[in-house]
Amino acid sequence: MSGNSEEQLSSVIPPDDVSRELSAVRSDVENFPHLGVVGDTYTILLTGKDTAGRFCLIDMFVPSGGGPPPHRHDFEETFILLEGEVDLIFRGVKRVARAGETIHVPANAPHQFHNSSSQSARMLCLCSPAGQEEFFQQIGIPVATRTTPPPKLDAGAEADLRAKVAKLAPKYRTELLPHA
Repeated sequence: MSGNSEEQLSSVIPPDDVSRELSAVRSDVENFPHLGVVGDTYTILLTGKDTAGRFCLIDMFVPSGGGPPPHRHDFEETFILLEGEVDLIFRGVKRVARAGETIHVPANAPHQFHNSSSQSARMLCLCSPAGQEEFFQQIGIPVATRTTPPPKLDAGAEADLRAKVAKLAPKYRTELLPHA
């Protein structure tokens, strides 16, 4: 292209989709949906609908003793530790993740986190692409606030929930494992 040409390069970036809105949310608003999942409380800040399916963002409150069982899934997952610490088991190796750290778990890798400290932990979880938030919406128990623990389940309700999780996990590209 010559320097005096009036040709313009067309953009490789698609035009702005004006039907999509700016999202501004606060996880501590009481009427915002908060879900009890695996003893933790998860507040879904951004869904796939908000991000055109590119990612979801979840505020995770993990009390002492909290955290999911060993699992893996076919999407990327990043944790940003805001408060406290969690034990992270990644491909069988345990390490402690502390406030201020960002941890990235590649797709398909066995992992789990567990809060073995006496203090609660808080982290942001980004899953890409989106979809994990839909799984949590299906299995979570609504609670009042970002830090409200889920109700304790009796043995029958716990068994029903485990069966529901096992049935839904494949739909949400997740596999439960005997160990991480």
